[in-house]
Amino acid sequence: MKFRIIYLLLVFSGLLACKKATVTKLSAVPLIAIESTDPVTILQFKESVQLLLRYEDGDGDLGHPHPDSLVLEVRDARLLFPDYYFVPPLAPVGKEVPVRGILKFRLNGTFLFGNGATEQTTYSIRIRDRKGNWSNTVITPTITINRN
Repeated sequence: MKFRIIYLLLVFSGLLACKKATVTKLSAVPLIAIESTDPVTILQFKESVQLLLRYEDGDGDLGHPHPDSLVLEVRDARLLFPDYYFVPPLAPVGKEVPVRGILKFRLNGTFLFGNGATEQTTYSIRIRDRKGNWSNTVITPTITINRN
C-alpha cells in the first residue's frame, strides 16, 4: 500500500512537471537573411562573391521546378534594374511543409563601370515563392571591386 502511494505520487509529480510544447508556425511569406558574404573585396572579372542566404518558408513553396522561372532578384546598387536567377524547389513540389536552410549563391562577373581603379557597391536581394509572395529584402555588406 505504501509503495502504491509513493508510485502514484511519483506519477502525479511527473505529470505536473510536463510542459506543453509550443510549436511556432512559420509564415507562408518567405523570410531571408544574409548568413555570410565572402569575399568583400574582389578583382573585377576574376573573382566572385559567394553569398550564403538563410531562408525559411512556412508552406515550402520556395524555388521553382521550371528553369525559365526566375525567382531570385539581385540588384546591384549601381544599376536601376535587377537581375533574376533560377532557384530549384527547396521542398518537394505539392507538399506544404515548412522549410529552413541555407541557399548558396555566387555573384559572378562583377566589374567596374567607370575608369577608376576601384568601386564599391551593395546588392539588394529578395526571393519570390510559387504563390507570388516576395520575401523581405536584404542588403549585402559593401563590396569593393578592384581593377586587375
